[in-house]
Amino acid sequence: MSSSPNSLYSSGPEAPAGVAGSGRAAVSPLISFRGIHKSFGDNVVLQGVDLEIFPGETMVILGRSGSGKTVLTSMLVGLTVPDQGSIQVEGRELTALTSDEDWRDLRLETGYLFQGSALYDSMTVGENVAFPMVHHTKWSEAETARRVADKLSQVGLAGTEGMDPSELSGGMQRRAALARSLALDPQIIIYDEPTSGLDPITGDEIAHLIRRMQRVLQVTSIVVTHDLRLAEMVSDRLVLLHEGQWVFQGTFAEFHHCPHPEVRRFLHSEPQENDSQ
Repeated sequence: MSSSPNSLYSSGPEAPAGVAGSGRAAVSPLISFRGIHKSFGDNVVLQGVDLEIFPGETMVILGRSGSGKTVLTSMLVGLTVPDQGSIQVEGRELTALTSDEDWRDLRLETGYLFQGSALYDSMTVGENVAFPMVHHTKWSEAETARRVADKLSQVGLAGTEGMDPSELSGGMQRRAALARSLALDPQIIIYDEPTSGLDPITGDEIAHLIRRMQRVLQVTSIVVTHDLRLAEMVSDRLVLLHEGQWVFQGTFAEFHHCPHPEVRRFLHSEPQENDSQ
């Protein structure tokens, strides 16, 4: 078979039907990965990954732990640099950016929800949400306070500005972290394992919130996860990363019926054939 692994079981390069905007053929990708390679010493993580993500879409990146999901998305904010390949966001070539000043505009347009929330314990909830505003804008104290209240209200945490992060449940901490990610009205939001460590009910609440943020704010979302229920609830499309390459691209319904062995193992939570444990 002549097709590369990145093209296996793909639904094709067209924008998905649910993407905001005009007809499928008229929509250009907002984010484009081309031929991405990344290794850490002898550990080869990504091997020629191609991916297009369209405006207003929620793309889910599935894969086992250590498969390179977070490595790939961290390249969008300059936390990781590819060894080879091209990454473009609205036509800007990210591999040409070399300094913090070069990266500044794109980082301000991208919200990043870190795994585990990563709230500052020494700050109140309101101060956490205000942190990007204080450091990257010249808004007045009153304007900042107004925007903090607005962001907390968007995620269902109105009135929690004065609370400490330790007073919040795990799900509420995740919401507060999302409010901080929304602080500068980003056009892209990256969610890194947003339901990790949460019970199923709270995980579903976070999934509904992700979907609502996409609908209300018209943001483009990238969700890194191994949570199949989350993938089903939020994805317009999803990809499965295995051994440094995509083995699937398409909708969740297509994924559920895909015959690829790794897809079947992932769906049924089976170990890889070479797993020793």
